[in-house]
Amino acid sequence: MLNEDVRERDTFRSDAPVTRTDDDGVHRPAPGPASRRSGAAGLGLLLLAITGGAAYGYTYLNRPVAKPVAAAPLPVPVTLGTVEQGPFALVSNGLGTVQAYNTVQVRTRVDGEIQQVAFREGQTVHKDDVLVQIDPRPYQAALAQAKAKKEQDTANLGNAKADLVRYTGLGAYASRQQTETQTALVAQLTAQVASDQAAIDNATTQLGYATVRAPIDGVTGFRQVDIGNIVNAAGQTPIVTITQVEPIFVVFTAPEDQLPAIAAALRKGDVPVEAWSSDGLTKLADGKLALFNNQVDTATGTIRLKAVFENKIHALWPGLSVSTKMRVGTVAVAMTVPDNAIQHGPDGLFVFSVDDGNHAHQRALKAGRSDSGRTRILSGDLQPGERVIVAGQYKVQDGSLVGDPHAAHTAQAEAVR
Repeated sequence: MLNEDVRERDTFRSDAPVTRTDDDGVHRPAPGPASRRSGAAGLGLLLLAITGGAAYGYTYLNRPVAKPVAAAPLPVPVTLGTVEQGPFALVSNGLGTVQAYNTVQVRTRVDGEIQQVAFREGQTVHKDDVLVQIDPRPYQAALAQAKAKKEQDTANLGNAKADLVRYTGLGAYASRQQTETQTALVAQLTAQVASDQAAIDNATTQLGYATVRAPIDGVTGFRQVDIGNIVNAAGQTPIVTITQVEPIFVVFTAPEDQLPAIAAALRKGDVPVEAWSSDGLTKLADGKLALFNNQVDTATGTIRLKAVFENKIHALWPGLSVSTKMRVGTVAVAMTVPDNAIQHGPDGLFVFSVDDGNHAHQRALKAGRSDSGRTRILSGDLQPGERVIVAGQYKVQDGSLVGDPHAAHTAQAEAVR
């Protein structure tokens, strides 16, 4: 009895090892109640972790979104100028072409072979300078012949005059017919001597034409003949072309509505005219208005004008395209703004003015003429010293906050000094 009770207790002890036999005959311990409790605890922890993660994700995804703090608007970078008040020149701008004061195509007036070319292409020559020498021998021979003929006729005239004196001295012994015939012969020979003198003058002139001289002061162009060429007076090819460039003309145009002001200024005295390069960046010369044409071009509505320039440094050259600035008067007090400040809008011209708070405001205006980079304001709500935007307007709207970085750097540099 006692032994059976012991075996039964041992069977129900919780800490007694329990074994099982596998198919391969190996005895392994069978899972007991402690192992089952450990597995259940791990599964519970896993479920708890999953539940906690889901709750955290739900809370994170549904949290209220914080609104960003609005940043202060940055000023639009622009360049500023100022409105100025003072004297303003009334300048008429135009386009023109430089024209030589005189242009001469030098041609020969006699036939012959060129023996000498006495100038260089592009050389500045003066009146009566030798340009070309043509073979003079035929004309020297003609001159000598004319002189010999005159001497012959002069001798005959002297003899005829002596006979007339003798016939007149005979009185009644000489017939009237003889006297009158001799008188006529003297007159005929006198005329012949005069004709011989004319022939001498002509031969002298032809001989002079054999030496081609410059008819004016000027600059020579390309030479069209060489030594040994045969030239003739009937030929159309010039030897060279000479242009006078001191002084020189500029022919330009102006709108017809400016004609009264131009005429009034010309009556008062000299009207200054400036010649500039075609791009308007370089001033070439100063001159004055010489005249305006006697009629207006109805096709273009413009009047042609001609200005004269001394051109001592040869800045102007015939055929050169230039821009012109003609001052026809001066306004004592005028409001002006930089040219670049004026903008074109659907309602007309306007500028952006900048107040003390650096805010831009659109101001409508009417503009007049421009001179030296500034435009005259005929009407508009602008005051002297007021700031206007001259660059960067494409980013600006009415009321925009603006700033001029260049002005800030300038102020800092002055403060450092």
